[in-house]
Amino acid sequence: MLEKIFQLKANNSSIKIEIVAGITTFSTMAYILVVNPLILSKTGMDFNAVIVSTALASAIGCLMMALLANLPIAQAPGMGLNAFFAYTIVLTMGYTWQFALTAVFLEGILFIILSLLNIREAIINSIPTNLKHAISVGIGVFIALIGLVNAGIIETGMVHIGNNKLDGVIVKLGDMKSHATVLVVIGLLVTAVLLYKKRKAALLIGILVATIIGVPLGITHLPDGGKFISMPPSIAPVFFKLEFSKVFSLDMLIILFTLLSVNLFDTVGTLIGCCSAGGLLKDGKILNAKKALLSDAIATTSAGILGTSVVSAYIESAAGIASGGRTGLTSFTVAILFLLALFFAPVFAMIPAAATSPALIIVGLLMMGEVKHIDFADITNALPAFLAIVMMPFTYSIAEGISFGMISYVLLKVLSGKYKEVNIAMYLIAALFILGFVLR
Repeated sequence: MLEKIFQLKANNSSIKIEIVAGITTFSTMAYILVVNPLILSKTGMDFNAVIVSTALASAIGCLMMALLANLPIAQAPGMGLNAFFAYTIVLTMGYTWQFALTAVFLEGILFIILSLLNIREAIINSIPTNLKHAISVGIGVFIALIGLVNAGIIETGMVHIGNNKLDGVIVKLGDMKSHATVLVVIGLLVTAVLLYKKRKAALLIGILVATIIGVPLGITHLPDGGKFISMPPSIAPVFFKLEFSKVFSLDMLIILFTLLSVNLFDTVGTLIGCCSAGGLLKDGKILNAKKALLSDAIATTSAGILGTSVVSAYIESAAGIASGGRTGLTSFTVAILFLLALFFAPVFAMIPAAATSPALIIVGLLMMGEVKHIDFADITNALPAFLAIVMMPFTYSIAEGISFGMISYVLLKVLSGKYKEVNIAMYLIAALFILGFVLR
């Protein structure tokens, strides 16, 4: 039955490989079950209820991606988008969290319409192959940076150089003597050796080994009282709490535009990057792209109803793909684990960020392989690719990296007389990105 649904043999995979890949992906993104409620609770939303809504929305997103698109891409409420929900819509603009949930719901409806009309798929197909490879490399650097930051090896924030204080997201070396750093180095070495020996579960084994070693180091904390199972709290405080009273307002228009643009290109970038790294592109196009995009649209719509922020594809999916995941059975496994997490939250909470960091760093390395496909001989191709790569980690945003790459691509082609190489969709996308910068 699983073979028929997910076409495992046709994708040169097996049930064991896909399940291991799903566990690997989940272990690298399980942090969202804690981080998302922490962020959204700043708005007054019930913390425990948001844990449930986050798990359910993630499970729905992963199930949709598995059964509709048959792709190993996991979905969950997106980081950055949840911060926009809490700190911009509610805490800065002064709207209620119910209003913010309504914006999430409406964005999902709009995305469903755009997906059914093939507009989102057309956007993906319009991106030049050179930029697609650059997006994959950029995501690789970005995901490695996330791993290094989670481990404390790299720190972001204010830096003092002499008597000068530099503000902004400046990166610097963290505490190399900390137990977390030691744990990451051990996990990295274990994972690298296992990959050399071509062990399919290398990333997952590395995470488990690091988690176990983290116990005597004081990084992995066992559940209080040894309790590994707990009943999930009620979702009632946040379920279906939509507020339509101020839907027809300029603020709602701006909010929807922001959510649409960020989520669109976060998802597009993740799909391109992960599918490219996993050999899931055919003639430069994502297999089942329309169904994949429809999956995240449905998940986002359900997120608004369930009581959480916008759902998007997760770059941590690359960890499962690097472990051999090639079909929807990987994302199906992630969905099941999100549902189980409602009952075994203490178990998943045990895995420290430092234990998953080696997997993210290794994935970054593997995704860097796409750089060999980039045309660096032609500056009109090379510079946009370079900007797309470096701006993702520098701005801590996939969408921003894509915007710099696309805008520079169009401008360089036009100014160099190669405007015929640019399709109409790319002109429109670049114009929208420029408009977005102007309206900030």
